[in-house]
Amino acid sequence: MLTRNSAAGGEPLARTFRDRVHAAPHTTTQTVARVRALVRKRIGQIYSGNDGESLLKLEESLRRTAISHMRISALLLFSLAACSPAAEHAGQVAAAPGDVSAAARAAGTSAAAPSAAAPSAGAPSAAAAKRRRAGPDTVGSPAIRALYVNRWTSHSKRKMAHLIAIADSTEINGMVVDMKDEFGLNYVSSNSTFMKNAGTAGRIANVRAFVDTLKAHGIVPIARMVVFKDSVTARVHPEWTIRKEDGSVWRDKKGIAWVNPYHRELWAYNIGVAEELVKLGFEEIQFDYIRFPEPYPSLPKQVFPGANGVSKRELLAQYLTEAKTRLNTLGARSTADIFGLVTTVRGALEVGQEWEKISPHVDVVLPMVYPSLYPHGSMGFSNPNAEPYQIIVRAISRARERDAKLGITTPEHIRPWIQAYTLGKPPYGPEQLTAEKQAVYDAGYDGWVMWNAGSNFDDFVPALARTFTSQKKRIDSSRTAP
Repeated sequence: MLTRNSAAGGEPLARTFRDRVHAAPHTTTQTVARVRALVRKRIGQIYSGNDGESLLKLEESLRRTAISHMRISALLLFSLAACSPAAEHAGQVAAAPGDVSAAARAAGTSAAAPSAAAPSAGAPSAAAAKRRRAGPDTVGSPAIRALYVNRWTSHSKRKMAHLIAIADSTEINGMVVDMKDEFGLNYVSSNSTFMKNAGTAGRIANVRAFVDTLKAHGIVPIARMVVFKDSVTARVHPEWTIRKEDGSVWRDKKGIAWVNPYHRELWAYNIGVAEELVKLGFEEIQFDYIRFPEPYPSLPKQVFPGANGVSKRELLAQYLTEAKTRLNTLGARSTADIFGLVTTVRGALEVGQEWEKISPHVDVVLPMVYPSLYPHGSMGFSNPNAEPYQIIVRAISRARERDAKLGITTPEHIRPWIQAYTLGKPPYGPEQLTAEKQAVYDAGYDGWVMWNAGSNFDDFVPALARTFTSQKKRIDSSRTAP
């Protein structure tokens, strides 16, 4: 495969495509499918702007007319030779916030005509094959290995094209995208009431095109939603907030107001947003900050209007039960992020999270088992950050045991977040990520999600397998965690 630097002119690139096209099976459908995949991959790497868009239109025209593979070769060689090095440099300019149509072009999919990106029914693409290995697009627990995509990355055509290229060439088959975070909504809702809480941080302009692009590359689209740490909604609806004993708005150590988990209008808002995102194409809703704020002794006491004696852990269970019921009805998974400590701590944390009150009420649990966040001495290790395998295999094995006691045997019911960043010593890279992945497999699961707050994963790509294959071990249900 030619690199960007080696593709300074049209001739080497054209020769590569010519050789690959003539090596394809001599049937029109198979050849078109292979050419389309190759064109997408190269567009995602070096093209943007009108040249890339023209090539996509050519590609769709070829698919519709199903002309012979010899003519395809000639037309592609002509189009590729016409592309100048200037197009490559243009692809490195960051897109304006919300420029998803450009991101779609950079990724190799036309946002204006999402049907053009759909794999041919007669010859499934490699992306579609990867998608099948992840499991069906229905409620359940397919094995998903995903990257986290923050709000700002989702607005950049260059960054999205880069992440999609990583997925195209590795085992990655999912992306967790910020669609409602601490800054509000990351899309334009059709509900005017929801838009009052949208915030002003910029949004994805065309969510359907964005989601269609991911799906065309065999990537499962997952919407991350921050639920109760919602300063935007707290500002718009101060009557929905946690209070102090004097009735004023309670704030955390950073001065951020949290909304009151007991407020039922807040439930209606969050689950309503989740339902809208499913209708826009997301297959899974991942609730984050599905918890209460930490009750630090240095802060004023938290008062929850409307609690009426319902405990924190019971309240979270009720919310997740309602969300799961409504999202499953639409054919989507309802999942939740929780602290890693929840897997091993008996009872509920002060923030309300308890394994036995959360796990039964979601399709997938995502414990954040980042070794760097475990206190010194955890599980007998003086520096948990230096023991990524041991920390994760023990945490996830214990979670599996607790699921078994609840009668939960769904194959991929647990999908941990794993650390793809450095915090303290040792620095994290491919070696540590490999250890984390192996820990998940040895605990009996195939899926995981890589967390990096900046969505920068290049340093960890060497630890990713080229294709998705099941690696999990068969676990004896009677076996106890180490």
